[in-house]
Amino acid sequence: MTSVTDAASPARPTFRLTRAFQGLERLAVPALLIAGWEAFARSGMLPPALLPAPSAVLHALGDWVFGFDETTQTYSGHWLRDALASALRVFGGFALASLLGILAGVAIGWSRLFEKTLEPTLQMLRPIPPVSWIPLAIIWFGIADKPAIFLVFLGAFFPVLMNSIHGVKTVDHNLVRAGAMMGANGRQMLTDIVLPAALPSIFAGLRIAVGSAWMLTVTAEMVAVKSGLGYVLWDSYYFLRYDIVLAAMISIGLLGYLSDLGLKAIMARTLRWQQTTTVQGRAG
Repeated sequence: MTSVTDAASPARPTFRLTRAFQGLERLAVPALLIAGWEAFARSGMLPPALLPAPSAVLHALGDWVFGFDETTQTYSGHWLRDALASALRVFGGFALASLLGILAGVAIGWSRLFEKTLEPTLQMLRPIPPVSWIPLAIIWFGIADKPAIFLVFLGAFFPVLMNSIHGVKTVDHNLVRAGAMMGANGRQMLTDIVLPAALPSIFAGLRIAVGSAWMLTVTAEMVAVKSGLGYVLWDSYYFLRYDIVLAAMISIGLLGYLSDLGLKAIMARTLRWQQTTTVQGRAG
């Protein structure tokens, strides 16, 4: 008689091959871009100083991280310090924006009073580019972490706000009616029905916001502080070290990607009920 283990064992290599193929699919486009970049850089159509090859950029990044030959000069071996300085500004502003954005968005989406009093002012502020606040941020907070955190907050706040409003306003009214029929009061309706139903939209806003946070902290570090990945990028530009400039851009992109992966993992754990419901609906 064939055991359950024996029956399942042929599927394991197939599953592993499928996972390996999916991994190769994800790497295909980056690999092609890097190969094309390397070939173009080595063709001599542009001077190496203006367009460093990927191999030169990776060498600069390696020295910036590990400090093995000091080709990045004063930055050699200081990548972790610079990345940590930027990350603290990003997550400081992002955390504040997330808290206030969700609270304000839920209040506006749920209450007509808050919608009438708060939303017009916030919608008037929303189109103002965060970078236009740089002069005021420097005047108010000086040259330090505070103006950078303020700018990150501005960039991350409105995506969270708008998605929270949208999530609350688009909750299925049948769920609200069912809660009312079960005797739920206003607070129970909000915490047990509306907020869980709005979470997918709120998480979408958080993912947009964390990307904006990384963009804004780089902008702030170029003008308002003297440390971090954005500062290294701007300072290297002045000294025509485009290999370090590109290494800083790669670092920002990688850290932003990892931040998004972290949010996706939190979202997957928080919204397990949604995945279960979807699977059951397909099975039915």
